Amino acid sequence: MPLIPFRAARNRTTTACALAFFAICAWFTAWQEPLLEQRAFVLALMLCVLGVAAFVFARLAFALVFSGGLFLLLRAITVLKEEYLESPLMPADFVYYVRSSLFETLRRYPNIYSVGLCVVIAVPIVLWLAWRYDRRLFAGMRALPQGLLRLGGIALCAIAFWWCLLPSGPFAQVHARGAWEKMSDDADLTNFFVNLRDSSVRVPANADDATAARDWQATAGGVPATVDPGQYPDIVQVLEESTFDPAPYTHCTVPACDVAMLKADARTRGTGVMRVHTFGGGTWVSEFAALTGMPQDIFGPGGMYAPYVLAPHVRDSLPLQLKRLGYLTVAIYPTHGEFLNGRDAYKAYGVDHFYGAGELGLDDWDETDTQMFDAARRVYDKLKKPGQPVFMMILTINQHGPHDDPMSTLPKPFQNLLQGLPPATALNFDTYLQRLHDSDVAMAGLEHHFLDRDQPTVLVHFGDHQPSFDDLMRTLPRNLPPALVPYQDYLTYYMIKSNVPGASLPTYPMLDIAHLPGMVLKAAGLPMDGYFSALTSLRERCHGLYADCGDKDLVKSYYGWIFNRLHVYQ
Repeated sequence: MPLIPFRAARNRTTTACALAFFAICAWFTAWQEPLLEQRAFVLALMLCVLGVAAFVFARLAFALVFSGGLFLLLRAITVLKEEYLESPLMPADFVYYVRSSLFETLRRYPNIYSVGLCVVIAVPIVLWLAWRYDRRLFAGMRALPQGLLRLGGIALCAIAFWWCLLPSGPFAQVHARGAWEKMSDDADLTNFFVNLRDSSVRVPANADDATAARDWQATAGGVPATVDPGQYPDIVQVLEESTFDPAPYTHCTVPACDVAMLKADARTRGTGVMRVHTFGGGTWVSEFAALTGMPQDIFGPGGMYAPYVLAPHVRDSLPLQLKRLGYLTVAIYPTHGEFLNGRDAYKAYGVDHFYGAGELGLDDWDETDTQMFDAARRVYDKLKKPGQPVFMMILTINQHGPHDDPMSTLPKPFQNLLQGLPPATALNFDTYLQRLHDSDVAMAGLEHHFLDRDQPTVLVHFGDHQPSFDDLMRTLPRNLPPALVPYQDYLTYYMIKSNVPGASLPTYPMLDIAHLPGMVLKAAGLPMDGYFSALTSLRERCHGLYADCGDKDLVKSYYGWIFNRLHVYQ
């Protein structure tokens, strides 16, 4: 009997310590989110998890430690991933990294490995202590009522958790943000949980096998080459991040709006307006489409996180097709390879050699186009072997926002260029034109190096999403054909040149970026497998469009063919 007061005091002490621990965890997790609604969102999720744990384990102190520690651990993982891998934590990481690159990542970052060991040792000890000195809940109830109570409590808390994650639920304002915001701001835990729903991927609706075979069987044999294998050209492909043709904009009438890199010349095989599938950010989805021949948005909201959730499932792509033809495939990247899973994504796309900013000796996020092209030439000279063609994908970042540094920081020829615009808008556009001029000069040098030589070469460069100009871009008037007005925020350019004579590529009012790989293969005169043969046929039958094609049944049968018959995505 004398032990009972001691046990009661011990139980109260255990509960008080557990409550204090939970409060500390809430401070270091929920209360570190930038906005009040984000803090409330994460705290609500913590309380839901606490409720589930309490009813599952029937121990309040253990549930407090378990749920608080779970969120604290999640917060620690996000901080470590941001610090060492320079990218936010995604729900897919717990599948993707464990399956493909966890041990390689730990090998490269021993500090993460050390923290992981500490967690593995410390967490079981803390949980055991909480369990050992806690008091069991519902101990006085009979088995059946206790079981029903606990099941009902678990269901109620789980439903509350699910309700909080609904975009139309009590935290709708937390969900109503763009993908770039969710992947780049400081609301780490908010973004993680919002992405639980956003990361869902679905294959688009498609026709039955018989219909798909009827429409696409003729493409199964592929397309033969128009050049001899010994004459396969090198292919240099440049994604000009945040770059678009300024000429259609009503106020852009000065000479700086008319640059050589956007003009056709004697070497041009194809050029025109290109439609991308993102605005203001999300270059990684343009990379995905330009390499795989599929726009990310056909896979639903999760497609926006293509480097994480789509790339591991790709089974055919431009680099993979080129590798089958004997090409060496290379990527030149302006950030560290771990940013947004770039290195692993490019490996999945079929790239043999990935060079991030660190390997190139450059400062990530701060390279001019000239620096990127110089680095690409050094890598090319290092890897090029006689008789083996090279495919090189170069990503630039010179045009990445913001574009609102003080006007005085611009070279004088680019200060106050555009007239008739509000000051903030004019500053953004003038800054863009100054950077476009630098890109133009750098592109001339790249063309000289790769096209003014005997080695057969195809040079491709194309724009990406339009920069947001601090949300001012959408308000800018522009002169476009009526058919393109609905797409005006998603328009950029593409340019395909070659130093080998050949027929001009077909032109369209608007070419979907997903058709770019097929255009590149055609310009190079290379054979196409069944997938790229079907993609080419879709382009021809839909006049350059993809999912926007007017023949929706044809698109559905195409999806049935490539996903169910060719298994380009599994």
